Amino acid sequence: MKPPERDLNTLLANIRPTMSAETYVFCTIPAHCSVPASVTPLLTFHEQEGTSLIMTLADAKAANLNYQYPSRMITLNAYSALDAVGFLAAITARLAAAGISANAVSAYHHDHLFVPVARAEEAILLLRTDPHS
Repeated sequence: MKPPERDLNTLLANIRPTMSAETYVFCTIPAHCSVPASVTPLLTFHEQEGTSLIMTLADAKAANLNYQYPSRMITLNAYSALDAVGFLAAITARLAAAGISANAVSAYHHDHLFVPVARAEEAILLLRTDPHS
């Protein structure tokens, strides 16, 4: 496997964004509670105030969990190094300039953006467009 990329210009030229078909939401459960057995979160993050979960809207509704921020996940398919500088800042600045909020999650191989369902198509088109054209 090729090593992860650190060069910002190379990363920006190769983002190849794809969008999930699922709608995702953000939920929280008290820190002392377990994740419901019926739920398979995409992400679990333990915070002092409770455990944050990113999961499908369908799972959140089935588990009767309160949720926020119905969103679509856009995966940036550039293999970015975890210590790459400025990559997400440049991407989220493009979305911010269009008034589109984004919640970013960096994983081992790729970065993922959660954008509002109502603006998801606009966001993916924006990211697929060369900002220099």
